[in-house]
Amino acid sequence: MLVQLNRHQDHRPFAATAIDLPLNPATRSMIAVFGHPGRVAGLAAHLPRGWEIRRPADLQDVRPDEIVLFTQAGVPEVTYARAVLPRRTRIVALLDYDAPGERVAGVLTAGADVCVRGGDPAILAGHLVACRRRQLADR
Repeated sequence: MLVQLNRHQDHRPFAATAIDLPLNPATRSMIAVFGHPGRVAGLAAHLPRGWEIRRPADLQDVRPDEIVLFTQAGVPEVTYARAVLPRRTRIVALLDYDAPGERVAGVLTAGADVCVRGGDPAILAGHLVACRRRQLADR
């Protein structure tokens, strides 16, 4: 696979995630971001074409089938989001790279579908794409 990636002649930058794998083109994906925008500043460049990032006013403004991304998630935020959002809505918690294991376990137990440590946009994009695939498979 690495040989194949290196043979691309279209001068695309190498990405650690396979975000160009086919998704159903009819499914446009939206990511609703809550928290500091600087934590996801480079994310858009690593997402598949057609994906959008938006900043809703509150959880009641989240649309069906969006992926909710908390940039500095805590247990109370995730617990509340899971209580008010439909079960099919995926919740992603972005934590600091050095977040203690108790915090990771806490947000996952509170209802986050994914917890990502650190802020590397390529790795976060890979998790968001995987979340979307699971979301589509659960329909």
